[in-house]
Amino acid sequence: MTHTPVFCSIIPPHVLDKLARDGNDAALRTLEADAALRTRRRVTGVREAAAPAPSDAGSAKPNRTIYDAGHQEVLPGRKVRGEGDAPGPDATVNRAHAGLGATFDLFRAVYGRDSLDGAGLPLHASVHYGQRYNNAFWDGQQMVFGDGDGDLFLDFTIPVDVIGHELTHGFTQHTANLEYYGQSGALNESVSDVFGVLVKQHALGQSTTQADWLIGAGLLGPGVDHGTALRSMKAPGTAYDDDVLGKDPQPAHMDHYVRTSRDNGGVHINSGIPNHAFYLLATELGGNAWERAGQIWYDVMTGGALTPEDRFAEFAAATVAAARARYGDGTELQAVLKAWSAVGLPSD
Repeated sequence: MTHTPVFCSIIPPHVLDKLARDGNDAALRTLEADAALRTRRRVTGVREAAAPAPSDAGSAKPNRTIYDAGHQEVLPGRKVRGEGDAPGPDATVNRAHAGLGATFDLFRAVYGRDSLDGAGLPLHASVHYGQRYNNAFWDGQQMVFGDGDGDLFLDFTIPVDVIGHELTHGFTQHTANLEYYGQSGALNESVSDVFGVLVKQHALGQSTTQADWLIGAGLLGPGVDHGTALRSMKAPGTAYDDDVLGKDPQPAHMDHYVRTSRDNGGVHINSGIPNHAFYLLATELGGNAWERAGQIWYDVMTGGALTPEDRFAEFAAATVAAARARYGDGTELQAVLKAWSAVGLPSD
C-alpha cells in the first residue's frame, strides 16, 4: 500500500474561516501558514525520514524526540528533549513528550502495536510553532503544535486527546490509508477522534461512563463564552455555540449529512456520524472503551478489508465483520449493528 502523506490539522477550516472573515489576525495567519504547508506537502511529498531504530518485539518503550521551533515556521527546530531525558522547565515540551508516550502506550499495551507503523517508528514533535499559531497538525512524518493565541485557543499540547488524534493520522497513513476527502476523509477524521479519546481514557483510567467523550476539552480560551471543546462524540453538534466561533455543525445522523465542497468535502463535519456510532457502541458495551469497542475499530483498520476510498457503509460493514470474527454472534455484534442503525446506517 502507498502511504500517502497528508496535512491533517485539529482545528476545522470552517472555524478558522469564520474567525478570519471577522477580522481575527491570528486565524488569518494560521490559515495562510496551513495553506503553505498543504502546498509544500503536494509539491515535495514526505520529507526523507530517518530509518526507524531497530525494534525489539518485546520492547514497551517509545522513541520520542521533541523540538522547539522557536516561534518560526521551519521544521523541526532545535532538539530540546530526547527519549530518557528528564523533564525540563518548559511545560509545553513536557506535555508533548507525555502525550506521545500516552499514544504509544495505548497502541502497544492494548493492541500490541509497536508505534504508529507497527515497526517502531520514532515519534517526533515540534512545539512553539509560528506566531500565535492556532492549530496542531500531523504532516505525514511528525507532530507540530502551536501555542494558540491565548484568547480563543490555548496551548495545543494541553488536551492529550488532541495529541492522540493527530498521531492517529499517522496510524491511518500506515494502515487503511483512507483518502482525505468526502466520506473516506470523514472516516479518517473519525478514526483519529476515536483513538484520540481512547488515548485520553486509557491514560486517565476512565470507563465509558466516566469519560466526557469530548475532543479538545481544555483547549478553548477565555475569549470563547459558549463552548466546551472542538467536538462531542456523545452529542455531535453541541461542542460550541458561540458568537465568535459560530455553531458546531457536526451531524449525528445520516439524515443531516452535510454536502459541501469545503473542508475536503466536510471531513471535520460529517465525522460526527461515525463518531457517534462508536460512542453508542462503547457505551452499550460498557467497561473500558479501548477494550471491545476499540478492538473492533483497530481490527478494521489493520485487517486489510478497507480500501482508501471506502465510504461510511463499507466501514460499517467492516466493523460488523470484525466483531463477528473476533467475538462471534453475541453481545458485541448486536451492539455494533444497533449503533450503526441508530445513526442511519443499517450495516447487515
